[in-house]
Amino acid sequence: MLSNAKAKNLQPGDKALAVGGAPGLWLHPGPARGTGKFVLRFVSPTTRKRRDMGLGTFPETGLADARRLAMEARAQISQGIDPIDQRKSAATSQLITVPSFETAARTVYETLAPGFRNAKHRDQWINSLETYVFPTLGARLVSELTVADFAAALLQIWLTKEETASRVKQRCERVMTWCIANGHASANPLSAVDALLPRQTGNRDRVVHHPAAPWRVLPEIVLDLTSAHPISVSRQALLFLILTAARSGEVREAKWSEIDLETATWTIPPERMKAGRRHRVPLSRQAVALLEGRMRSHLGGELIFSIRGKGAMSDMTITKVLRLRNYESDNPGRPATAHGFRSSFRDWASENGYPRDMAERALAHTIANATEAAYHRTDQLDQRRGMMQAWADYIYSLAPQA
Repeated sequence: MLSNAKAKNLQPGDKALAVGGAPGLWLHPGPARGTGKFVLRFVSPTTRKRRDMGLGTFPETGLADARRLAMEARAQISQGIDPIDQRKSAATSQLITVPSFETAARTVYETLAPGFRNAKHRDQWINSLETYVFPTLGARLVSELTVADFAAALLQIWLTKEETASRVKQRCERVMTWCIANGHASANPLSAVDALLPRQTGNRDRVVHHPAAPWRVLPEIVLDLTSAHPISVSRQALLFLILTAARSGEVREAKWSEIDLETATWTIPPERMKAGRRHRVPLSRQAVALLEGRMRSHLGGELIFSIRGKGAMSDMTITKVLRLRNYESDNPGRPATAHGFRSSFRDWASENGYPRDMAERALAHTIANATEAAYHRTDQLDQRRGMMQAWADYIYSLAPQA
């Protein structure tokens, strides 16, 4: 299975690489390092001749999007439809149906809004686009928008309102992904917009910024981590860390006595928590399946992820996995870190409408405001179960289900 890191190292003149995950999908090298063109090779069901179908360029089109587009084309072929002919026909009709960015954004918003659990977040989603994007890009057809267009729109707040700018960027990316899925655009300009924006240097929500993988690429990362058979203990620990949004030390020192498989709950005692308070973690089906797999190959001892049954796994063991895989992060030039996956989860929860309070509890964050903390008398374990299962289902959406 082609990894994002390997695709980024593709050189002009290299041989085309099989992408994997979709039969006949190849990445051909482009004119510069780390660029390429996705091509789906197939036999036309109508002419019985071999055809090559372009599915976008890398990195503007990511590996996951290319696989999805290839599988959609394969579905058409299985129904006797030539996807190239179908695309040409659709392009002709879309000349008059391509929506403006504002129309597309409001359509996406109407689809997402019922799933938002927080009314404030629901309003902020569309209000931020109305304030910062619609005035300049709202009337433009989505098929005409470029990386430079979005960079210009974001630049007005990129350095002065960093958190807002980040969320606006994510929402624009969500809209353009919908446009690609519906055939209104061929590439997502937001995937390359960082190249035209200055580096953000102000303080954001996190005191220490650990390079974090963008939450949208987590399904690809989990697919890569689960591709080996058997999966190493270090990879299992990293997968459990991602599934539970826990800290590295909490996972590496996790004990079987802390796990209740009957109630699917992991209870971490106060002495192992940064805040010195007991923390309960609702376990998703995928997390339970991972633990059951560990039981079958466990070498003894109380530690769940001990490599030889003695002593806790070192922090560098998980770090080594990440360095070898070289997963991209939101910090250019630095690979994603284990702690950064907590930020990935936090961004996913926020972008998908989960209440801030619930997400903060999942991360076992301390509430600095004493007045606010006084009202927090429950850890919302039952409410958090649905959120953690949705997180697990999302990140395992490309990987074989246990």
